[in-house]
Amino acid sequence: MARDSQAALVALNRFGFGARGGASGDLINASSDPRGFVKAELARASGVLLEAPGLQSTPQLGQAVFAYQDQIKQAREAAAKAGAPADAPPQAPVDQKPGLRRNLSLNAVATEIAGQMAEAKPTDNKPTDNKPAENMAKPDIMQPNAAAPPAAKPAPQPLNVIQKTFRAEALARLQRATLAACGFTERLVAFWSNHFCISASKGELARIWAGAFEREAIRPHVLGRFADMLKAVEQHPAMLFFLDNQQSLGPDSRAGQNRKRGLNENLAREIMELHTLGVGGGYTQDDVTSLARIITGWTFAGRQGQLGPPGSFVFNTNAHQPGAQRLLGKTYEPTGLAQGEAALADIARHPSTANFIATKFVRHFVADDPPPALVARLRDVFVKTDGDLKALAMALVDSDEAWKAPLTKMRSPYDFLVASGRLLARVPEDPGAYLNNLNLLGQPLWSPAGPNGFPDTSAAWAAPEGIKLRLDIAAQMGARLGNNIDPLDLLEFAAADAASIETRRTVERAESRQQALALLLMSPEMQRR
Repeated sequence: MARDSQAALVALNRFGFGARGGASGDLINASSDPRGFVKAELARASGVLLEAPGLQSTPQLGQAVFAYQDQIKQAREAAAKAGAPADAPPQAPVDQKPGLRRNLSLNAVATEIAGQMAEAKPTDNKPTDNKPAENMAKPDIMQPNAAAPPAAKPAPQPLNVIQKTFRAEALARLQRATLAACGFTERLVAFWSNHFCISASKGELARIWAGAFEREAIRPHVLGRFADMLKAVEQHPAMLFFLDNQQSLGPDSRAGQNRKRGLNENLAREIMELHTLGVGGGYTQDDVTSLARIITGWTFAGRQGQLGPPGSFVFNTNAHQPGAQRLLGKTYEPTGLAQGEAALADIARHPSTANFIATKFVRHFVADDPPPALVARLRDVFVKTDGDLKALAMALVDSDEAWKAPLTKMRSPYDFLVASGRLLARVPEDPGAYLNNLNLLGQPLWSPAGPNGFPDTSAAWAAPEGIKLRLDIAAQMGARLGNNIDPLDLLEFAAADAASIETRRTVERAESRQQALALLLMSPEMQRR
């Protein structure tokens, strides 16, 4: 069968995380049947699920954080009684400290490439079986360059249960993305996790639940039905906490009358504006208020466990607004929890939801300006299949537009770091350096600045300062690994004869292997998808 390196590059970069180095043979495998290579992961629905030793359920983590908070409180009270000095300010977690030293060792050609990347515009011109490819189990390559002798440091303090959990969840996600043959399902997970985002910076519960939220509410439905994912997301304690629905009380409910507190519309508004219908999707402020009333009582059990196991989703009848509610022209009878579930099911099937999801899906995978014909085709698939997300993904892969559009979208910081680790054949053994670099590049894991998630256009990630920071990281990788790696060999793994003449010449003309590796990591073949 004829091999198509350009189509293989599209398969790996547009739909996945790029080719792995070592003996994986990803580019060769993809070149024989590019579409089949991408679709192969969709045939393994159970492979989207993520299980790893030590990862716990949301209720288990809820109980753990409540217990940890109680221990901290008791320790402080005991210290106060004993007249002990006030606690020293807590140290920042490893993944939140300033990361790489600013150390640009590349010459002007690197800066020029960075500028070109920032200004580039479109032109004409269970996932795999998780067996690591040969040479994949090597030390992490994201660590900063240790050029200076280490300064004396105090004995490290043990991380608390919240930070330990966050790091374990992050490592499991990073390892899965690094090991996948293509990474299409992992890209789908990342897309939907950002679409239905929470922020780990909201507080301790959000931070300890961030990974479990993705494992429990997103992954089981990535190749399932949108309506099922929507229900799982909106009833997950992490989302309820992030958007304050546990504070929302029906004004006429027993709790609302006793506490003299009313609705919180945060979750209802984001369901309609960001999760389903989209801005201009045909809803009004009255609809937002009606939905907020409908989902009052959707909460999670607290530390006392009065309504259920601490940290589990519960429906609190005493907080639910009684009576029928009218939403988007339809009346929903007072059926308690079922009232809200029926409303969500109908919103999931709304024509505006189909259009909003199709547009966002195409924008993420194909182009910042989504081709209208492809959006319309995917919208029809969404409607005809009742929101079958596997069918939506298959339709995308089957479309000619997804293969013909130039690779002009900028990789997000997460995509760039994962792609670099894959090409360099390193499976992360510790998440700290990855998390550190994500913070540095403006995409802290599971921590967007707002409920609209991280941006999904090239302009957001191609700003000059962002490119310079990427160049810093690439330079650090080159300094650490360049002596032992032939960058031209890596270029063959990454793109083979689909690599541009400019990239090949730039790598060949580098002053050293370290510089050549950094330039390769900053090339369009590694930065664009």
